[in-house]
Amino acid sequence: MQDVMRELVTAVRDGERTGLVTVVSTFQSAPRQPGASMAVTHAGEAVGSVSGGCIEGAVYELAQEVMAGRPPVLQRYGVSDDDAFAVGLTCGGIIDVFVEAVDRETFPSLVEVAESVEASSPVAVATVVAGPGQIGAHLVVWPDHTAGTLGGQRLDDAVADDARGMLDQGMTGIRRYGASGERRLDDLQVFVQSFAPRPRMLVFGAIDFAAALVRVGRFLGYHVTVCDARPVFATSRRFPDADEVVVQWPHDYLASTTVDSRTVICVLTHDPKFDVPLLAAAVRTPAAYIGVMGSRRTHDDRLARLRSEGLTDAELARLASPLGLDIGARTPEETAVSIAAEIIASRWGGSGRRLRDTNGPIHREPLAADVG
Repeated sequence: MQDVMRELVTAVRDGERTGLVTVVSTFQSAPRQPGASMAVTHAGEAVGSVSGGCIEGAVYELAQEVMAGRPPVLQRYGVSDDDAFAVGLTCGGIIDVFVEAVDRETFPSLVEVAESVEASSPVAVATVVAGPGQIGAHLVVWPDHTAGTLGGQRLDDAVADDARGMLDQGMTGIRRYGASGERRLDDLQVFVQSFAPRPRMLVFGAIDFAAALVRVGRFLGYHVTVCDARPVFATSRRFPDADEVVVQWPHDYLASTTVDSRTVICVLTHDPKFDVPLLAAAVRTPAAYIGVMGSRRTHDDRLARLRSEGLTDAELARLASPLGLDIGARTPEETAVSIAAEIIASRWGGSGRRLRDTNGPIHREPLAADVG
């Protein structure tokens, strides 16, 4: 929904109806993940994508039918369908999409959701998509309150409790309940979409390579912070694409800021007086990735210094150093791509090899975080 939030809010404020198509579950090599969405405006314009072009024509027609009065519908597309090639889903995957009409009556809390997303405040939207319930009903869940109902207080309470847990982890997906919220994998399907703040990228070292990495990090959707103890280098003018630039000793800043299991840490200073105390603290955080710039000789020296500080082999194994994938990168921009590729591979379990030289699924489930 976040893909098309602006169009939805504009339509609601103008008193118009919009067709909303949302990916709620995927199997095998589906091109987009749950939460991807497409909106069909009252003027017939399609915004966003649920499959990278594979099934957009088919779901566009469904959205128009729902806008015209057809009830919300959960629809599956995949290679097992007789008309798989007719709708264009040739990637080998299966996609479940939920198609609904959005207006002031069907989703009265939409504007509040959009305001929370804009303010980077966590919020989740739970929608009944199938089963013996009020199909299309919405429950909006914030950390401290809710709005709307799925049809019953016990169901609302169970879903709100689960949604807050999912929101804390930034998770989106289907949950199954009994009609009164029983957690027994029954037929009532509720799609919970989490709108958590952007994951963080912490870049330590205000150097040219950092400027390029900041641009790539923003492109990938991270909230990017640059930190360096040297005020002459750590300036907003040098890093206009950063969300924030901090002048502080790196280890002091790390100790004062929030690091969670989605945070990635990139240490580009390759200076022991900065690196050693920073990395000693970093490996004891739940960060998803800790990459450290430097030659192999520099890395060996760094490991010796860290061991002298009492770090264990398990903690040191969390360091990606030299950081990045071997793509032959030389320039700051190429190096930033190499680093970003390693971050993506570490998240999804990619091999870093050329796809034509691999077998098996192209798209993967995220790996569980390993914090040592």
